[in-house]
Amino acid sequence: MAVPLMPKATAVWLIENTSLTFEQVAEFCALHILEVQAIADGEAATGMIGFNPITSGQLTADEIKRCETDPNLSLTLTPPLTADSVLGKKASRYTPVSKRQDRPDAIAWLLKYYPTLPETQICRLLGTTKNMIAAVRGKTHWNSTNIKPRNPVHLGLCTQAELDKLIAHIAQEEATEEIG
Repeated sequence: MAVPLMPKATAVWLIENTSLTFEQVAEFCALHILEVQAIADGEAATGMIGFNPITSGQLTADEIKRCETDPNLSLTLTPPLTADSVLGKKASRYTPVSKRQDRPDAIAWLLKYYPTLPETQICRLLGTTKNMIAAVRGKTHWNSTNIKPRNPVHLGLCTQAELDKLIAHIAQEEATEEIG
C-alpha cells in the first residue's frame, strides 16, 4: 500500500483539521492506532508541524469529506501527477550545481565511445546543449585542457538504465539502417 509523504506530520494535520476517526488516520498514514491516539493526546509528535496532504496533492478535500461522513470508509492516496500528465511532455532534466562541472567529461566519454550518438540524444540524456557538445567535440570549450572522458553514470548525471536504453535504441536504429 502506498504511504503518504511524511506520515506522522500528515497524521498531525489530519487530526487537527478533520473529523476522521483514529482508525482512518492510522490506516492512511500506516501508523499504529495507539500512535495516532498519542498524537491526538499530545503525547507524541509534540511540536511537529502538520503536513497538509491536500496542498501536496496526496488527498482531495472531497475524499476527506467522503470519509468523514462514513467512518467505515478508507482514505485513498491520490495518484501522483507526472510531468507527462500535466504538461503532455517530460520536465527538463535538472543537474545539481555540484555536478554541472562534470558534464563536459561525460560528453567527452559519450563522444569517444559512441561517436554515432546524435547530439539531441546526448542533450536529452545529460541535460546539456548542442553548443556545449560542439565545444567539447571541437576542443573549443574553455576548459578543454582539463576534460577527461568519464562515464556519466559514475558521475551521477544519468542512470545505467537510461544509458543502456539509449545505447540499445541507437543500436536498433543502426541495425534497421543496415537492413533497409
